[in-house]
Amino acid sequence: MDDLKGPVLHIVVVGFHHKKGCQVEFSYPPLLPDEGHDSNLLPEEWKYLPFLALPDGAHNYQEDTVYFHLPPLSEDMKCVYGVSCYRQIEAKALKVRQADVTRETVQKSVCVLSRVPLYGLLQAKLQLITHAYFEEKDFSQISILKELYDHMNGSLRGSALEGSQVYLGLSPRDLILHFRHKILILFKLILLEKKVLFYVSPVNRLVGALMTVLSLFPGMIEHGLVDSSHYRPKSSVSEDVTLVESVSGAEEFVSVSVTDIPNSELELEGTSAGPTAAAKESPSSGTSTEGDNHLLKPPSRSSPESSESDWETLDPSVLEESPKKEAVEGKEEVELLDAFDSETGTPITSQPQSGVGQGGVVQGLVSGLEEDQYGLPLPIFTKGYLCLPYMALQQHHLLSDVTVRGFVAGATNILFRQQRHLSDAVVEVEEAGVHIQDPELRKILSLTTADLRFADYLVKHVTENRDDVFLDGTGWEGGDEWIRAQFTLYLHSLLSSALQQDNERLLADYGVAFVTAWKITHNYRVWYSNKHPAMAAITAGHPFQGQYSVADVKLRLSHSVQNSERGKKIGNAMMTTSRSVVQTGKAMGQSVGGALTSAKSAMSSWFSTLAQPPAVTPAEHLEQATEAQP
Repeated sequence: MDDLKGPVLHIVVVGFHHKKGCQVEFSYPPLLPDEGHDSNLLPEEWKYLPFLALPDGAHNYQEDTVYFHLPPLSEDMKCVYGVSCYRQIEAKALKVRQADVTRETVQKSVCVLSRVPLYGLLQAKLQLITHAYFEEKDFSQISILKELYDHMNGSLRGSALEGSQVYLGLSPRDLILHFRHKILILFKLILLEKKVLFYVSPVNRLVGALMTVLSLFPGMIEHGLVDSSHYRPKSSVSEDVTLVESVSGAEEFVSVSVTDIPNSELELEGTSAGPTAAAKESPSSGTSTEGDNHLLKPPSRSSPESSESDWETLDPSVLEESPKKEAVEGKEEVELLDAFDSETGTPITSQPQSGVGQGGVVQGLVSGLEEDQYGLPLPIFTKGYLCLPYMALQQHHLLSDVTVRGFVAGATNILFRQQRHLSDAVVEVEEAGVHIQDPELRKILSLTTADLRFADYLVKHVTENRDDVFLDGTGWEGGDEWIRAQFTLYLHSLLSSALQQDNERLLADYGVAFVTAWKITHNYRVWYSNKHPAMAAITAGHPFQGQYSVADVKLRLSHSVQNSERGKKIGNAMMTTSRSVVQTGKAMGQSVGGALTSAKSAMSSWFSTLAQPPAVTPAEHLEQATEAQP
């Protein structure tokens, strides 16, 4: 049915009105069936569309690109993927200047609302049309936009969500060159379904970094985001207006780089594996007894009330306050909680209940995603865990909404960055920083020696091919597809290791604390509750397991000095002290100064040696991994 309709739902033009603010000026077909193409009215579910298409601080840039997600309008729809191209032009350059144009510049965005997540491909086509639309210098000439709608639906109809076109514009190579070893911390952070906020300006850099991280998860871009935007807008705009007016006008918000804000003492979400954490992650609906089904259909949503229960947060205190919860759902919740040990959070295998399979996990939990033979993509962005590549200021309430259990979201507004207590981690894209306030979560995400070997292997190969990945004639090793293949191997191996009996030694290479926390997440329990026969062909164990060596010690010291706060402070203090001593030495005399300068050089050389990655080869790692297999 979708193929007959075409992948593109609407072409929309959003402009900034000097009195009304951001508003829809044109839509084809109309956003509301009973309205005209020039109607400003919106479906309630899409009330944030103008603010997503025309981002905060847009007036500071001549052009920008935004990726965003909108909720479905009906129960038979999934996430709506939006791509918006923003431009501004001087008002005096217009051939036809309408009466409501009172400012020196005119700001507009042209956006595509699509059923398919072809972000880069849609952007490439949209940028050309947006340029042509602005070159007309007469925004009443909308025929070009109608032609765009027909052209896109004609050219993209039947496009398979496979191959390189899905990843157009998303470069893991650039991301690894920027974040280096921290890229694996981000990967594991999202596996734990934490509240992760990306922050940088302009928006195109923000959404590019965020979506590139998600592209490292097998099948995630193609099939894993269909339920990622199931949130409810505020019923009243008054609170939004109050928040906007509390600063100096919506159009004046500018995302800027400022010095780090001191960590607050506000308590973040706990990471214990006790009953509260288990309850928080437990699905309250969508269970099924068909445990043998590999490809499962999404749960039906017959009404807004039933759909709300699908995304409701699973904290017990909230469940008690919600009158919309059905008694049968509560019973399923208790049975699932009983299947986990209250001390460790690990599945109980001794006393399986009726309808409970191996490991004490309820069989047949529904992912609602189109999975491959390995059960991927993992159902991370389901049950109220949101993916919002760009989040407008008007969506701020979602950070603390009780129906939102977590998110991976991007923001350019300084207000999001200041309220770090509403997130588990803030990813500062500009400085490649991952700021985690909770010391327990930092410990859980600490990279093991095997993890560091894996990350160093990626960094080494990408760095060696920094200039041109095709120089060696292969176009593979160190390239974007090669990097995604490495993360697929990492995830396959992690899942296979989790299925093994007596797997403590295998899982230790991934971090015992991390695996314990991961096993109580929604995505793991849904994956574990269904059978995936293809996993039998995957070799268990970390891809870079093996005996420790001097190179490992060197690698860990380098990682600690460069990335831990304590290591940075020690390194900075030593370097500052050395500079002070050298300056004092110069005042005391040339001979003493010369000696101290030599000492400084020796210390700098020592730090440089630590910072260099150890000389490791893939052959060594593969040989160690092969020898260590059970």
